[in-house]
Amino acid sequence: MAGKSQKTLGYESAMAELEQIVADMEAGKLSLEDSLAAYKRGAELLSFCRSTLEDAQQQVRVLEDGVLKDFSANGEAEKN
Repeated sequence: MAGKSQKTLGYESAMAELEQIVADMEAGKLSLEDSLAAYKRGAELLSFCRSTLEDAQQQVRVLEDGVLKDFSANGEAEKN
């Protein structure tokens, strides 16, 4: 799995791999060299996940300024 590039990973796959890295490191299963490689990979995955979340948040902001904001406001007004 470590051979995959970030672009082919989805958010869920990246999070699963990151969780596995953390579990392996916490369990003390890794040699020093493997720990350093795992730390580097974890940092890359964390950066990828943060970037993915920021992109999603930006898309939500754009949608809220457009159609969905109006739709949501109408829906809330009808419920109250």
